[in-house]
Amino acid sequence: MPKKAESGESTAGLLAYLFGPGNHDEHTDPHLVAAWTPDLPCPARTPDRMTLSDLAFLLDAPVDALRGPKPAEHVWHVSVRNEPDDRTLTDAEWATVAAEMVAAAGIAPHGDTQACRWVAVRHADDHIHLVATLARQDGRHPRIRGDIPNMHTAARAFETAWNLTPMSPLDRTARRAPVTGEREKAARRGLTESARESLQRTVREAAARATNDADFLTRLRDAGLRVRVHHDENGALDGYAVALPGDRADHGTRPVWFSGRTLAYDLSLPRIRERFHPVVAPADLARAHTRIREAATLLARAGRAEGAGDVAALGDLLVVAAATAPTAVRDQIRAAAAAFEQASRTPGTRTLHGTARAHFKASARALEHAPRTARGGGAPAVLTLLIALVEAVEAATAWHRAQHHHAQNRAASQAAALLHEAATLTGTPPPTRNSRPSRTAPSTVRVTPATGCGPVAAPRDTGGSLRTRSAPPPSPGTGRSR
Repeated sequence: MPKKAESGESTAGLLAYLFGPGNHDEHTDPHLVAAWTPDLPCPARTPDRMTLSDLAFLLDAPVDALRGPKPAEHVWHVSVRNEPDDRTLTDAEWATVAAEMVAAAGIAPHGDTQACRWVAVRHADDHIHLVATLARQDGRHPRIRGDIPNMHTAARAFETAWNLTPMSPLDRTARRAPVTGEREKAARRGLTESARESLQRTVREAAARATNDADFLTRLRDAGLRVRVHHDENGALDGYAVALPGDRADHGTRPVWFSGRTLAYDLSLPRIRERFHPVVAPADLARAHTRIREAATLLARAGRAEGAGDVAALGDLLVVAAATAPTAVRDQIRAAAAAFEQASRTPGTRTLHGTARAHFKASARALEHAPRTARGGGAPAVLTLLIALVEAVEAATAWHRAQHHHAQNRAASQAAALLHEAATLTGTPPPTRNSRPSRTAPSTVRVTPATGCGPVAAPRDTGGSLRTRSAPPPSPGTGRSR
């Protein structure tokens, strides 16, 4: 899926990377395929007519000529790619794609001779990079709000016209990844993950276990987080924010707070409240295994709205299972819960009263409250639980496949594979469930290509449909985190 990233501040630095050999000599024959003006000389093929410095100067000229405030990060960068199994597009075809993409993004609308300056660089068969500077040639700033969905729509048109692999719909359910500055800050502190990632995991576990607002906030504080709450004019709780102890900004003068919604799509207070379930008595653990299997069968036949609520509850069950699992398989189940995270979030409406959802919630409570001896129970007990979880996750995979939720389908498939791996640590791996959903309500497929604003950075060249990707910086100082 596309991901909007930081803007950049060094046109020359980005061009040097795009026309260079890449981080691992993966760039082959870097060259221009299109630009804001026809017949612009290519620095790689006609260096006597155009150098990289010359090209950077021309791209930056409208920014340097601005009389008013100049954007601190003026470089707009996306990559547009198709699937590895698609046919190789020609330079002329990629030039057509590039022109349509910058038009859709608002960088260079068709027929606008005073638009931003831009170039399209190709250094691999399956993708191009678009680079533009965020100042129009008439001295005004471009309007690029909505560039991602507009470029997705444009990409879908090419996929249909050229019979290319369609990409996943833009459903806004992807995990919010840490930005470059957050990753670098964690590295300086000697941490293995950013504050955002630690908070996401801790808040998700508290939300999966909580039964009401007070229980949720208490669990956050008990986990060691700093918690700040917000009340409306009537005194009712309407929001919260969390901070990791020791994570401070402004030279250590204040904590770095994250609201629930900035952590993840489904960690806002309204979404967390949807997870609360009427208190159920801790069921016998063996009964929980049966409930999970029954819920898996129901999920495979669920309609769109009901199934959306069911997979959300299954995601919470996996989180609780990871937190309560024996040490021998805890890492694998935790990885499966993390992989399933996007599968638990589905676009569109959902109902929260399905029988499968109730079974998953009751099973999660049984796992949390079962005595530790029963929870560990030896390899047979753990394997029984894992078999039930595998069946449920494979049912979710089939349901997402029927709904054409491609990103969620991949996430659920990955989680199932990780649960199989955990099962091998306990003895005989579980059988693969070949479940096919019946009478599953069709979903509405939304048009969504891929694109995002990227930093002046070294992109990671990975495969994907006609989509845009941002990239990590090639070296310090080429981009700034926000």
